[in-house]
Amino acid sequence: MPARELQEQLNALREQLDKNPPLSEPEREELHVLMQQIELELDLENKTKDVNLADNVNLAVERFELEHPTLSDALRRIGTALHSMGI
Repeated sequence: MPARELQEQLNALREQLDKNPPLSEPEREELHVLMQQIELELDLENKTKDVNLADNVNLAVERFELEHPTLSDALRRIGTALHSMGI
């Protein structure tokens, strides 16, 4: 998946967060930090593998899957995009 599509998925996640789902402040902060990490990777166009970033996305998917399936789905698509990019 090209970087452009990954950016679109991040934008979709951002839109979901703007709808103010019932998240605690620590949960919201965790997602913002994760999104910043992904955006940094996009900005640097670093093609080296960052296992920690992919792991963090997968952990976030698991964490939010039951209570926030829409956010989890957006995160899952981001994880797939990262994987496709070799990150």
